Order: sequence, then C-alpha cells, then structure tokens
Amino acid sequence: MSHDPDVLVVGGGATGIGTARDLALRGVDVLLVDRGGLCSGTSGRSHGLLHSGARYAEADAEGARECIEENRTLRRIAGACVAETGGLFVSLADDDDEYFERKRAACEEIGIPAEPVDPDTARESVPNLADGTERVMRVPDGVVYPSRLIAANALDAEAHGATIRPHTPVESMTVDDGRVTEVRVGGEMAETLAPEYVVNAAGAWAGQVAAMAGLDVDMQPTRGVMVSVEYDGLGPVLNRCRDPDDGDIVVPHGSEAVLGTTSVPVNDPDDYEQARWEVERSVEECAAMLPPVADAPVVREWWGVRPLYAPDEAERGGRGISRGFFQLDHAADGVENAVSVVGGKLTTYRLMAASTADLVCDRLGVDADCSTADRELVAADDPERLDAAVAEFDGQGPTDADVVGESD
Repeated sequence: MSHDPDVLVVGGGATGIGTARDLALRGVDVLLVDRGGLCSGTSGRSHGLLHSGARYAEADAEGARECIEENRTLRRIAGACVAETGGLFVSLADDDDEYFERKRAACEEIGIPAEPVDPDTARESVPNLADGTERVMRVPDGVVYPSRLIAANALDAEAHGATIRPHTPVESMTVDDGRVTEVRVGGEMAETLAPEYVVNAAGAWAGQVAAMAGLDVDMQPTRGVMVSVEYDGLGPVLNRCRDPDDGDIVVPHGSEAVLGTTSVPVNDPDDYEQARWEVERSVEECAAMLPPVADAPVVREWWGVRPLYAPDEAERGGRGISRGFFQLDHAADGVENAVSVVGGKLTTYRLMAASTADLVCDRLGVDADCSTADRELVAADDPERLDAAVAEFDGQGPTDADVVGESD
C-alpha cells in the first residue's frame, strides 16, 4: 500500500465489507483487512436465512421491522446473492395456538405479510410436511448466499476505490494522546499504517481486536450447528412456530436442505467443542416438521459462532429475543478515532454498515449520504462473475458451498 487510508476496516464479513462499500461510495479512501479469506468468519457459516422479520415480530418489533425492510432491499439490489423462496411458519400439535396468533398479529402490526394457510394448501409446495401440522402461516422469508453477497460488496467497494486485502491480520495498534496512531498488519501486506479512523467489524473476534487498542468490548459468542442433507426441491423455508429453540429451521438449498440450529456459549471463537448431540438434536427437531430429513444422507456439517455482545446477552437473559447490533463509539472510552460494531444479523448487514459509515463520515467531516439501498451490487445478476470473485477473495464459506460455482 503506497499511502495510509482514511479508514481502516478490520473484518471481512458482511458488516465489514458492507461498511467498506458504503464508505467508498461516499468517496472515502478505505482499506479493509481480514486475517483470513473474506467471509471466513460468522457470515460464511450461517444457515443463510434471509429474515422476513416474522421470527422476531412478537418479541422485538423494531428488529423485525429492520428485517423486513432490509429483506426487501436485498431483493432489489442483490440479484443472484439471494433466492426468493418464501417461508412457512409451522405449528405442530404440541405447539401453542396462542403463540401462533400473537406472531400473526405482531406481523400484521409491523407490516410483515403473514398469511394463514390450510395445511393441505401448504403441502402443495411442501408435500412431505408433517402429518401433525395443525396451523401454517406464509411469510416472505428467503435465502441469502453469503459468499456471493460478500464478493459482490467487495467488487463494488473496489470499483469505487477501496482496497480489499484478505490474509492480512492486524498484529498490533498504537494509541497516543487518545487516538489510534499506528496499526501494524502482517500476512500479505506486512506494513505499519496510520489511518485517520479505525472500524472494528471483527465479529466474534471484536473483543480481541479492541484489546489491541486498550479497549474493552465484551463479547459472548455462542456456537450453532448446521446440517446440510440431501433433499431436492424443498421450496420455502420452514420455521417451527414456537419460542426459538434448537432445531427449528429448515432452509432450502437446491438439492439440499440446511437444518439448524443450536445456541451454546463458548469462551473462544477459535477453539470450541463441536458436540454430536447438537447435530442429532437439530436433525430430530427439524424432522418433526419435515420427517424425511431424519434419514436423509448428510452432505456436510458446520458450526458458526454468533458475535453476541455480552452486556446485551446478560440483559436479555438468553435466547429468544432479536439480536440487534451495537455501535460502540470509542470516543467515550478515550480513543476518539475508533468504533466497534458488533451483533446483528446477516439480513441487516447493510443497515449496520450504513449506520457505521454515517458515524465515520461525521467524524471525518465527509458530507455525503448513504446510497447503498438504491444501488444494485456489482455483478449482482452475473453468477459466474460473482463466483469467480468468491475464489479471488478466498471467500467460500460452507453455507453456500453447494450453490457457488453451480452456474459454471
């Protein structure tokens, strides 16, 4: 790198790359680094659900509203990075009818389309839906392919002047007189940089990055398993209509179905147990909605680690409420040119990036508005180019390994 960037973004997941794209579109000189390939963290190891917001409607109206707005935005701008499958919420015999009604009413209040359908009608799109299905609600869920989405954002960021450098870990930061003055990066760059501003978008690893600047970002990552099985032509996403629990979602992926997930706290996002009970429970619970998956051949299994912010987890008291994002302006902590953005969902990455870019531009005195909601991503309708970019950025995650390259 021949010059120091205005902004250094640390983390090549969806939030980081989205922030780099947003800033580049506003004319800011951006360098993004990641210790591995792009999409190598949480973003590329999700179940790939494009949330409609229905999952959170009765518990967190604001978070649900963000989801449906961003769902619609991604359908407009992301092309082959998403699939408009639709979704069903499925209530079985032992599930609470009142919960179904609360969710439906909450969706209606927020503006999320939620149409009750007869189970027999639902079987027209999902013939193997469980015999014990009593109530069904149709919602506009979809599927997002994170490797493609991140590659498209990276291409767009580069097209507007950003520099994207995977395999470039941050090794140290120097703070002097209340500012990050130097950042040492290794790997493929091995340079000392002097950015005007630092964005910490390292996800579950954000606490480790912040600590290099003497900052405390208390993360509580949790692991979750995904199991992809052979199942051709599922159609819509299936959600169990109950309080969020293990094994309550089935996501269609062409000739496969992704079953998940669990939620178990971990101490180290790089070193955690991958327990067989999680696989078995996820398959068993998902089979309650879609019985054939119980005996379907397993194609691959993977775990992801959610980048949860510990103070929020403590306040929430556990699983079940929408996991919003947190923008931690470290000026309040004595480091005026750094921000950490943690939490959130893949569906709302663009919103998180826009909020972060707003803050950075305010600090840098840049007068430019966000335009990412109205601009189609580069190569959004060119799957072959997207998949080539995934390879270029070493950005293949397990979530969409069955999809990327299929257009070749």
